[in-house]
Amino acid sequence: MSYLESLFSLEGKTAIITGASRGLGRASAEALSAAGANVVLVGRDTQALQEVQSKIGEKRSLLLTLDVKEPQSAISAITSSIDRFGGLDILINNAGIIRRAAAIDYSAHDWYDVIDTDLNAVFSWAQAAGKVMIEQGSGKIVNVASLLSFQGGLNIAAYAAAKGGVAQLTKALANEWAKYNINVNAIAPGYIRTNATAALRADNDRSKQILSRIPAGRWGEPEDIAGAVLYLSSPASDYMNGHILAVDGGWLAY
Repeated sequence: MSYLESLFSLEGKTAIITGASRGLGRASAEALSAAGANVVLVGRDTQALQEVQSKIGEKRSLLLTLDVKEPQSAISAITSSIDRFGGLDILINNAGIIRRAAAIDYSAHDWYDVIDTDLNAVFSWAQAAGKVMIEQGSGKIVNVASLLSFQGGLNIAAYAAAKGGVAQLTKALANEWAKYNINVNAIAPGYIRTNATAALRADNDRSKQILSRIPAGRWGEPEDIAGAVLYLSSPASDYMNGHILAVDGGWLAY
């Protein structure tokens, strides 16, 4: 194996990816698998997860239909990962939802649903993975933040609050766990072509406004995030801790 290959090799590693059925989660699962990792695919849509698994192959993948908000879901997934592959080395905390409404009209149900999925679950999964990783003395945790970790946005108060929390949680966990050889970092995707941005892309005026502010001049694709996920999961990022990596086509630089 060449030096370059060793930097990004995940041979013998096992990764859990939440929200793996589509979008960023699916692209992440495919990238980590291609780098040699065993992948545990977590999501709520069994059929969509099966489609991902069929592309990766069953030998080095495990499908788990779980709701990340459920209190025991993380422990169940980690136990299954260890039983099947013998360990856990990487957690990609990707699962998330978005609900759009003016703050004055935002329902309590939507607020708590978004916060529970996009922030509370990120902590509970990181905490459960952290216990395993601290004991073994190594691990990589990659949280999925957002441009809304830095900006307020419009009509997405709960999402902005949750993603701001993800960024700060990432830094807090990195401070505590770096001494155990655990890297905790986050990716802040820009405007990516996923289900979460379908409403924006369907609005011609809003879509044009967004595109006019992206120096790259296009919406991102899930595959544009996969390289960053691989980097933060691999030995290449062993000295990166508590960083929020924007992959946004230049949005924040504009």
